[in-house]
Amino acid sequence: MLKVGLTGGIGAGKSEVSRLLVACGAVLIDADRIAREVVAPGTPGLASVVEAFGEGILAADGSLDRPRLGAIVFSDAEKLSTLNSIVHPLVGARSRELEEAAAEDAVVLHDVPLLTENGLAPLYDLVIVVDAAPETQLDRLVRLRGMTEEDARARMAAQATREQRREIADIVIDNDVPLEELEQRVKDVWTELVRRSQVSRPSVAE
Repeated sequence: MLKVGLTGGIGAGKSEVSRLLVACGAVLIDADRIAREVVAPGTPGLASVVEAFGEGILAADGSLDRPRLGAIVFSDAEKLSTLNSIVHPLVGARSRELEEAAAEDAVVLHDVPLLTENGLAPLYDLVIVVDAAPETQLDRLVRLRGMTEEDARARMAAQATREQRREIADIVIDNDVPLEELEQRVKDVWTELVRRSQVSRPSVAE
């Protein structure tokens, strides 16, 4: 099994790279998706978030109002840290369960937005960073996701810098390119991942 960490700044196009790698054959473990699952209605995770931030972060149907919570935590580092301390252990436990269920020869892709910020690079055999210029990120967030420029800049500022992400990267995928070119770059990366997965590594016992 080859364990790959995939990360990138918000709006860099990490989800598209993830989709393309899955199409090539990667087994995806999506931290964002798991993060939503562990705070679904009725879960201990949601109860802990409500205890920390109050019932005002709930929607009318009892689910988590993610935009409202995001507006609170992404402008306050201490509150963001509180949220992370609740959600991240739950996400980590579920991710391990899914990884253990994958085939022994799988390329397991961990899509982790805050991989850099949380110092998680050592958990993986290699780290892929999807990179884009801050101007590109901002444009995508405002034009494609409908964020205000203020909200987009706040989300970007709450994450690691472009330089910090690149420092931990074993492979950097530049996504300031048209989709056709990105597809070819991802195929080239997949070829490298398969090659690495087939290289025998000594066991701990050895």
